[in-house]
Amino acid sequence: MSQILLTHEPILISNAQVLVLPVNSTGLLLDAVLVKSQSLYPDNYKRYRRACQSGNLKAGGCLLYKRELESFGLSTSSNSNQPRFIANLVISDHPYHPPRLEWLTEAIKDLQQQLLPLVRHQGVRKLALLTRPLISTQKPKSAPSALTTLPLDWQTITLPLLQEELSKLPNLQSVLHLPKSIAITD
Repeated sequence: MSQILLTHEPILISNAQVLVLPVNSTGLLLDAVLVKSQSLYPDNYKRYRRACQSGNLKAGGCLLYKRELESFGLSTSSNSNQPRFIANLVISDHPYHPPRLEWLTEAIKDLQQQLLPLVRHQGVRKLALLTRPLISTQKPKSAPSALTTLPLDWQTITLPLLQEELSKLPNLQSVLHLPKSIAITD
């Protein structure tokens, strides 16, 4: 049975086995948590950036990276809190563009397909997802043009989509890390 929890705890101290970071297809990170993850997991960032520059990573995709955990040195003590996998969920084509529903849906389904074997065969049981890049603070314009996309509403679109798709993964606890500006309701 899968479980989805909402929290305000910082994602970078999570003990999840899979860390899901919503990113864009240009390789530029503007969110403070994503920038911090760039320095915490430089191997993941280099791979993500190369995939973006080569054009292999498009909006609506997911780049799953298996980390090589350190077995010596000072960081060995913190390996229990380090994720084994980092999923780069490509939700936008530019850091200033909000995610589109079709990109988010495709990226979540791609993530789901890549996670299924990990849940079944490698014992992955906990996922942490950063939600701040999915929550737009932009106010929609009064008369949007045909080319303008409206920001996705967290309560009516994004959260139900995440709950529906992530609940399809058996035996996985998905923790959605929300900004403090979003109230957690039961």
